[in-house]
Amino acid sequence: MLPRGGTGLFRCGTPPLAASPCALPLTKAAPRGIGKSAMDLISALEGLVPELEKGLGQASSLEALEALRVDVLGRKGRIAQIMAQLPSLAPAERPAVGQTANSVKERCNALFESRKAALEAGREAEALRRFDPSIPGRAPWRGSLHPTTLVMEEICQIFKGLGFDIASGPEVEIDYYNFEALNMPPEHPARDMQDTLYITDKVLMRTHTSPVQARTMLNRKPPLAVVAPGKVYRRDSDLTHTPMFHQIEGLMVGDGISMAHLRGTLTAFVRAVFGAETQVRFRPSFFPFTEPSAEVDISCCMCGGKGHIGDAPCRVCKTTGWVEILGCGMVDPAVFEAVGYPAEVSGFAFGMGVERVTMLKYGIGDLRMFFENDVRFLGQFAR
Repeated sequence: MLPRGGTGLFRCGTPPLAASPCALPLTKAAPRGIGKSAMDLISALEGLVPELEKGLGQASSLEALEALRVDVLGRKGRIAQIMAQLPSLAPAERPAVGQTANSVKERCNALFESRKAALEAGREAEALRRFDPSIPGRAPWRGSLHPTTLVMEEICQIFKGLGFDIASGPEVEIDYYNFEALNMPPEHPARDMQDTLYITDKVLMRTHTSPVQARTMLNRKPPLAVVAPGKVYRRDSDLTHTPMFHQIEGLMVGDGISMAHLRGTLTAFVRAVFGAETQVRFRPSFFPFTEPSAEVDISCCMCGGKGHIGDAPCRVCKTTGWVEILGCGMVDPAVFEAVGYPAEVSGFAFGMGVERVTMLKYGIGDLRMFFENDVRFLGQFAR
């Protein structure tokens, strides 16, 4: 107690010594039951907080902040290293150290979250400061359908407009539908015209989409008009052929169907795809499932049917002015007999390679471009 009326000051050397600035400093008293080793761990844990505050103040990026967090709070961080000494303490001392560690962790996490929020806010503010709303935005990259798919869909839409239905069939086909039902029995020389990929003696990868026509006639009675788009397979691979390609074949059957109907239908189709000025000609040919048969040529899309571009010869039509596009003809009576159709019906059939039509329509000079998946090429067809 201070002397009554005193100033509250003591001279050096006068009691009590603990209040004297000249007295020796006293160590903080340890809690009851806590030894020096435990107090050292508690002090080390408590010392991390001000040290962390200093480090956070110097961290100028989220990356530096994360590195500091891992150093202090990580699985191998400084708190974990201190707590690794816990088993060396007496059981009675461990709760106090554990409570201190939990408290330090909570305070450290709070400091980290606060500093992280400040850095993120600063980064956002800097981004907003540099943002110029008058600059046009970047349009996202747009994908597109493959040009072969685009042309196949266009062809199907044209024939749907002419009254045809869309039909489909299996790509793994049996010999009967691929050959025999189309007037090509096992000994027929026409089979040598197609390099077939056989799975077994009677099962194969279809070489054309004509089997769809046979299957359709077996399941439907005339009159009918269908087109069958799809993939076909042949054992052929070079600069102008691929083992897999796409075909569209068409069939119309009814009473009084003639070559005139065939010519009118195909002329309308060609001009819908290549333009109203396109010229069309029919040349006699041979196919085992049609009689008579014809090849259809169109005036060259590249040179306009002139055979040359300027003074240079046209590489597409080879100076002839004409380009072959499809085969066609009147359905052979043997085919109708194979599917059980009456003798009085008539009809026509045609077939075309979709890749060839696509190359002519878009002026593509190399068949391999369809299979290289080059986005610079495919991106030109984005709608």
